[in-house]
Amino acid sequence: MKRESGASLSVWVENITMPVTTPLHENVKCDVCVVGGGIAGITTAYLLAKEGKDVVVVEAKEIGGGETGRTTAHLSNALDDGFDELIRLFGVEGTRMAVQSHGKAIDKIEEIIKDEKIDCDFVRVDGYMFANTKEEEDQLMRELEALQKIGWRDVVLRKKCPVETLTALPCLHFPNQAHFHVLKYLSALSAALLSKGGRIFTKTKIERFETGRVVTVVSEAGHAIAANHLVVATNSPVIDKVTMHTKQAPYRTYVIGAAVKRDEVPDALYWDMQDPYHYVRLLKGKAGGDDQNGLDLLIVGGEDHKTGQDDHLSRKFTELESWMRLRFPMAQEVVYRWSGQVLEPVDSLGFIGRNPGDSDNVYIATGDSGQGMTHGTIAGMLITDLIMGKPNLWQKLYDPARVSLKSSGEFMKENLNVAAQFKDYVTPGEVDDPMQVMPGTGSVMRKGLAKVAVYCDQDGVRHQCSAVCTHLGCVVHWNEVESSWDCPCHGSRFDPFGKVITGPAVKDLGPAE
Repeated sequence: MKRESGASLSVWVENITMPVTTPLHENVKCDVCVVGGGIAGITTAYLLAKEGKDVVVVEAKEIGGGETGRTTAHLSNALDDGFDELIRLFGVEGTRMAVQSHGKAIDKIEEIIKDEKIDCDFVRVDGYMFANTKEEEDQLMRELEALQKIGWRDVVLRKKCPVETLTALPCLHFPNQAHFHVLKYLSALSAALLSKGGRIFTKTKIERFETGRVVTVVSEAGHAIAANHLVVATNSPVIDKVTMHTKQAPYRTYVIGAAVKRDEVPDALYWDMQDPYHYVRLLKGKAGGDDQNGLDLLIVGGEDHKTGQDDHLSRKFTELESWMRLRFPMAQEVVYRWSGQVLEPVDSLGFIGRNPGDSDNVYIATGDSGQGMTHGTIAGMLITDLIMGKPNLWQKLYDPARVSLKSSGEFMKENLNVAAQFKDYVTPGEVDDPMQVMPGTGSVMRKGLAKVAVYCDQDGVRHQCSAVCTHLGCVVHWNEVESSWDCPCHGSRFDPFGKVITGPAVKDLGPAE
């Protein structure tokens, strides 16, 4: 698979072949149009096809070419925003339902794997949340009390962590978690969808949405899909201009993969309690590419920050490796480095259901909060029930229209942060002349009253475009890790030449003035 969402490559893309698909070359009709070919979109389309619906999936890149291919593929219902906080926001019953929904999502993935005979390295494992300070130990005890309130009594406090170098303090043991190879799964799931009569069009960017009793989406090339129902599963919902983007914030997250000797690290999921936190898993037999070499791949993630709002991004990998060397001294050479993007809702739970302010036949799935694999599967289950007219206990919990006064502080903080980014209009440029931009890098330059994004390719040719994001007008920043222009307001991303690669923007950066 190609680099479609940035310059780095995750471990998942190696030796993966997706089913043969083509761009959309004509106008088509269907029962349900799904925009987005990641885990949320493909799962939704697959489950609807099983219900007998005529489904069309349209994807701007290749299948899995967005954030699904940049995950670490944890499958967990140990929700990372904390159970004590979730009870404050949603109450005991709401928190219990959230935990159950992610657990049911893992069960659904396992069920699909069995039904479709998918070989994707799915393994049930334990999960361990560990403390490294006395304050974190106190927080761990509060988490345990919260878990007992919602009735999850299978989670227990362990005096010792399975990896002694992680901590000398207690840890919480979460049973019945899992992990898998996400693109092996998505490739097979896409093939299963096609075998059930579904259609998938790739390399087809949707630029216009016309909603109503019949929904029409129009591609960049001018071809239209007419449908009775529309599902927008594009990580950040490209159908919304403002509303949903005030309820969540984009963050970059970083991942490294290092070789470890077989069985030197027990196969489990591991999370610390820092903010931002670190998350760890194994991929059996992957380090070095030979399953017989006696090496596994230790996958370590973390060092999150707001998209477009940090400098010296390559240092994130250095900081991540330093953390790994301290906690996993047995780790050998780092053989993979990649980054991804997650959306953090202001009240900690994702948004799945009818799009606020739109016709009742338009649905969105967004706000994965770093749990995209299970969240995307919940989306498939919930949206399928909504379209089929079936009751679903999770509908109110994940309703995109929900408003919570209890999360108003976080809402204000994130939106004030967005407003602060418009200061970039009055600041000087990073360079005064395009010739100051070195090969393989990008910088923002002031040209009169305008801000210009200048990229110098490896041949020394400078390319210029407007530095103003086409979503809501913030000034983009250069991402040295992924060679992209990233918007610090709502997370839109553009390739070095200004082509949009991540929403909510749907149009490329304009020409330099």
